[in-house]
Amino acid sequence: MADPIRWTYAFVDRPMKDFDRACGFWTAVTATKLSEPRGEQGEFVTLLPDGTDACVKAQSVDGDGGAHLDLAVEDVPALAESARRLGAELVTTEEDLVVLRSPGGQPFCAVRWHGESARPAVVPGPTGATSRLDQVCLDVAPTRFDAEVAFWSALTGWESHPGALPEFHLLRPPAGLPFRILLQRLDTARPAAAHLDIACSDIEAVRADHERLGAVLVGHGARWAVMRDPVGGTYCLTGRDPATGSLPAPA
Repeated sequence: MADPIRWTYAFVDRPMKDFDRACGFWTAVTATKLSEPRGEQGEFVTLLPDGTDACVKAQSVDGDGGAHLDLAVEDVPALAESARRLGAELVTTEEDLVVLRSPGGQPFCAVRWHGESARPAVVPGPTGATSRLDQVCLDVAPTRFDAEVAFWSALTGWESHPGALPEFHLLRPPAGLPFRILLQRLDTARPAAAHLDIACSDIEAVRADHERLGAVLVGHGARWAVMRDPVGGTYCLTGRDPATGSLPAPA
């Protein structure tokens, strides 16, 4: 593995025409406020928590959007080269930023670490339920799944083990980093994609809070609810402990 990953950012990628509305929703559910826009077209913003380091950003995009990860390191070229040796494709290089695609086609970025270390706190909701955006789920075609697990495990060097269900594989970061990576093996082939997962002390209570902000329930899984935010972006509410990220112990 190259230079250790010092911090991670989850990106909320949403269509340009609906970007302001998407940012309003995501700042509300993460208890953050928006930075000043950056980029040639003001396409980038950071979601700023109170008193801790930011770990969520948003980007306006031409397509439907989704999610991606930024991996923050001290030596960006070294991480990018390590990713390429492991099978990633180089997309573009800018100052302190390299955009890549995993072997399965999932975009991600290597970026410069600026000393971030204080993880945002769990978010209390209006009904008393707590939540935390703490996981990026990579949705992988069945024929690509094993290769993607091998790639991300090797690139991050994080604790890597099968998930609670056969179709999942979890990469757990060192203590203090804000996001886990969950790889999900899909039933059918489709292009690489990613979505965000929010750990909830009470899925139904958090779901109701999000619906009041304009989100819509799409369906239920074994331990999660699939949601769409007010501009149609898919994300999940999961029944994991927001403080630890772990599933509750069996009764």
